[in-house]
Amino acid sequence: MTFPSLKEQFAALIAAPSVSCTQPDWDQSNHLVIERLAQWLGDLGFRCETQEIAPGKFNLLASYGSGPGGLVLAGHSDTVPFDAARWTANPLLLREADDRWYGLGSCDMKGFFPLVIEAVRPLLEHDFRQPLLILATCDEESSMSGARALAAAGRPLGRAAVIGEPTGLKPIRLHKGVMMERIDIEGQSGHSSNPAYGRSALEAMHGAMGELMALRAQWQQQYRNPMFNVPQPTLNLGCIHGGDNPNRICGQCALEFDLRPLPGMEPEQLRAAIREKLRPVAEQHGVRIDYAPLFPAVPPFEEPATSELVRVAEKLTGQAAEAVAFGTEAPYLQQLGCETLVLGPGDIACAHQPDEYLELSRIEPGVRILRNLIQHYCLTSHHGQA
Repeated sequence: MTFPSLKEQFAALIAAPSVSCTQPDWDQSNHLVIERLAQWLGDLGFRCETQEIAPGKFNLLASYGSGPGGLVLAGHSDTVPFDAARWTANPLLLREADDRWYGLGSCDMKGFFPLVIEAVRPLLEHDFRQPLLILATCDEESSMSGARALAAAGRPLGRAAVIGEPTGLKPIRLHKGVMMERIDIEGQSGHSSNPAYGRSALEAMHGAMGELMALRAQWQQQYRNPMFNVPQPTLNLGCIHGGDNPNRICGQCALEFDLRPLPGMEPEQLRAAIREKLRPVAEQHGVRIDYAPLFPAVPPFEEPATSELVRVAEKLTGQAAEAVAFGTEAPYLQQLGCETLVLGPGDIACAHQPDEYLELSRIEPGVRILRNLIQHYCLTSHHGQA
């Protein structure tokens, strides 16, 4: 049986549905993606360990060579939900057009794994002085439970880790934190003909949203970091659910929102400020407001500009390391002692969008950069600097 080509691997991973989502109706297992990666990497001689993090949710750690140090090439195996009606074609079928490969996860970020395999295959005949580890995690797009579990276990991985999120092949050494939060309001339903018959959770939520937007404006005046393309913190009102009929006073309403703090903004202080603003809203509308995080906050990330990995990546790409507004699993790999960088072939502008794609022109340079990283960290004998 012949080993699948890069394009065949790409198509097989896209065809394996693996949506992770805060809404249970959308959430799926990532088992098929992990199974396919483990099969291919096992065929190449990697030692594959699969860990079930939650029912139907798996991490894969595949290693080639042994010993301390080495390189981790990491990515997540899940995708965001999708609206198939807004896609030109089936999101789970690889489509080539306009010098691009289209498909859900092509950019963010299943497409990274075939590039890693393409990079390492010609090197497997050489002696690996330090190990290469390929990591595929679950639920990065929702809870980051895969990376959290890895960090909680505390097992050292390698001395350097590169996460293949979409950066247009630019090295990224800073990103914002990620907070996903939920507000639940319980009022009193009643006949809409008389407001006195109930207490509207929807109207109370209108007030709560106003307070959130006022806090957002305050924080955006107070905090700024010019290294980021979006230099202020952001707050996105993501989804809202409430009420059931026009002629009933809304008895319950829930809002989920996303907050991206800059380094220096403490999540618990931000939550305390939000709670302080919600208290008078609850009193004014006579409702009960519960506010809690959907998941623990993802910390902001920063790798020092002087680290070996940053200098190696800057040399290989010819570009200075930058900052991005989106969050990644980088802080968790950093907690395990890895110098960590985010560097991948996709474009964040088309991630989470209909007709997500990877530019074919990024494949060859992406493979070359990954191959050079593997050679530097796994095939050479030195532990020195770039």
